Amino acid sequence: MVEYIESTDDVRLVQVTNNAGKALEHVVDYLPDAIILDLELHKGGGNGVAFLKMLKQASLKIFPYILVTTNNISSVTHNQIRQLGVDFIMVKTQNDYNAESVIEFLRAFKGTIQASRKRKQEADKYEEVPPAERKRRIETQITAEMDLIGISPGVKGRRYLIDAIILIIDGLDEQTQDITATIAERYSKSTPSVERAMQNAISNAWKYSDIEDLKRYYTALIRSDKGVPTLTEFIHHYANKIKQAQ
Repeated sequence: MVEYIESTDDVRLVQVTNNAGKALEHVVDYLPDAIILDLELHKGGGNGVAFLKMLKQASLKIFPYILVTTNNISSVTHNQIRQLGVDFIMVKTQNDYNAESVIEFLRAFKGTIQASRKRKQEADKYEEVPPAERKRRIETQITAEMDLIGISPGVKGRRYLIDAIILIIDGLDEQTQDITATIAERYSKSTPSVERAMQNAISNAWKYSDIEDLKRYYTALIRSDKGVPTLTEFIHHYANKIKQAQ
């Protein structure tokens, strides 16, 4: 499935895990449109049913579309997992089952799934969201974007980049150097060191990450002759992207 997804240009894989607890963390962090779930998580932790129960108890505003693939043909099991939120079940013993058929099934429903998600997001806008929850959601979206282009949690400068993007989203209408100074004061660092850490995080992503991932996930025009976004381009691109998604 991973290989087939990588051959497409309209489907994005965010994470794979064989652990029910980790799966729930990934759903909260990445907010995927859909989940492909196996009921038996071999050599992992928990199982698909345990994951579904945890997901049902999670305080998610919008739940992903859940496609289960399984060797289990028990009608009792199927009825139970449908009650836990499963949208469709593909049995692996059916003649036309393969990795491509699973992905193609989701692609066929892509428009419907995303339209339903958008309607729920629009309805959610009318509900008052506490500031702390709003900040958590925004930070979750930003960290997911950082992961996709290879700016991992251990990279120096990532925290500063996240803070800079949030400052712009929150309406801080200032020059990049002023935003950098605000962050430097927050962490008791010098402004040049903060700016250098952020630009290095960006430059290293463009140096070491897969070029196809960068082309796929960073969609803004790069004006720099070096082919690497400037700090200003980078933080404003993601601030605008996150604001448009809200």
